[in-house]
Amino acid sequence: MPFRRGNEARRRWRLSAKLLIAASVATILGFSAVCAGVMFDMRRGEEQLARRTLENLASGIEADISRNIELYDLSLRAVASNLEMPEIRSVSKELRQLILFDHAATAKHFGAIQVFDAKGNLTIDAASLDPQPENRSDEEYFTVQRDHPDTGLYVSRPMLHRGAYAIVLSRRITGEDGRFHGVVVGSIRFSYFHDLFGRLSLTPGDTITVLRNDRTIIMRTPFDLDMIGKNLAEAQAWKAENLKVGGSFSGKGPVDDTPRLYVRRSSSGPLYVVVGKTLEAVFSLWRTEAIWIGAIMAVLVLFVLSATLVLAREIVRRADAEDKLEELATTDALTGLKNRRKFDAEIDREWRRAGRHGQPVALLMIDADHFKAYNDTYGHQAGDQVLVGIAICISDAVRRAGDCSARFGGEEFAVLLPNMTALEAFNLAETIRGKVQQWCEGELITTVSIGVASMRPLAGQQWSDLIEAADKALYAAKANGRNQSVLATVPKIALVA
Repeated sequence: MPFRRGNEARRRWRLSAKLLIAASVATILGFSAVCAGVMFDMRRGEEQLARRTLENLASGIEADISRNIELYDLSLRAVASNLEMPEIRSVSKELRQLILFDHAATAKHFGAIQVFDAKGNLTIDAASLDPQPENRSDEEYFTVQRDHPDTGLYVSRPMLHRGAYAIVLSRRITGEDGRFHGVVVGSIRFSYFHDLFGRLSLTPGDTITVLRNDRTIIMRTPFDLDMIGKNLAEAQAWKAENLKVGGSFSGKGPVDDTPRLYVRRSSSGPLYVVVGKTLEAVFSLWRTEAIWIGAIMAVLVLFVLSATLVLAREIVRRADAEDKLEELATTDALTGLKNRRKFDAEIDREWRRAGRHGQPVALLMIDADHFKAYNDTYGHQAGDQVLVGIAICISDAVRRAGDCSARFGGEEFAVLLPNMTALEAFNLAETIRGKVQQWCEGELITTVSIGVASMRPLAGQQWSDLIEAADKALYAAKANGRNQSVLATVPKIALVA
């Protein structure tokens, strides 16, 4: 039983090493998962903060643009409305200018308001009492108002207008009879947008794009003249659904391949604003923190794994040391077979198991013939060689994993054979005897006598009864002339040569 407890202890030690490694790996994975979750939350937080910042920026820009367009549109409406007064045609040019443009919005970025008749000829110019002849009947801002009475305020594509790049705003002049009488036109120069964007603190890679509702680029910073006036509806690789009204989008935009976070403000006016910030800038702080946290986690993981492996190795070493100690404690140093202590533990365990299952247990008691005389004649070293040779013959014949071969004491050996009948045990005994006889040559001639017993444990019986039966059979073999196997009959022992 102590050996069984020793085996269980070693198994527990090895299991403890595996559990330690598994627990450490599970702990590392758990902490890594928590750390990864925190890092992703931080990333989402950075993205949300950047989105709110961009929304506020886009809202401020759009409010400024909408306010100026609305202010300028009020001037256009006033001019169009005053032109329909009958009295306006009979007053002098000076008074007409005063009536039409006295309350018109004026700013350094606003172009002078002009009035074109139904044929596209310039009739009134806020900048001059006697304007030079012009005809704009083929201009988009004129034809749209002429052909579509319900257009309202129309914002043209970016164009060169009166010597400067600008967007042209136009309103239809409709007579009391509903007929088209012409258009009133004004412009907002690009310098307005440059001045507006120049007041902002932008980081490299930030973009601000002002677009018309049909997705035509009106203005963009950083400024690129080739992009001004381009309609993004023509960009096949970009879908309008990517950036819905009031929404955001992360990835490559329609203008360049730089990944950005884009935010689009909702607007009821003719223009809307899209603000973009590079994802590199959005996540730069988060990336720095992630690198530091990742490095710290990597160091901790390496430390935990190293400590775990060291402890596990020490546990395995202890288990191996116990194995060696047990081997030393249970193995006969000369023959390499189990010793008497181990044999007693094994026969006790197998006897109990056979009793539970009703199976037989066989035992061979083997003794070297005339060993004392041989030892006295040839010396202890030669005697040891004989014992080693007999042990080799026994090991060569006994091959089952559950069998136990042991040096019982002196020149006597024992072989425990669980679940083996008397006849099978007797045949094995003869095999062992034959191998020993075949192995001995010359001066090392020796033989063995073997007592064989097989019993099914019954109530009240002890494994010592099995040893006693086999021992008596061994004595009978020696008494009958040695070099033979004798089978004991239980309970009434009959000796069979």
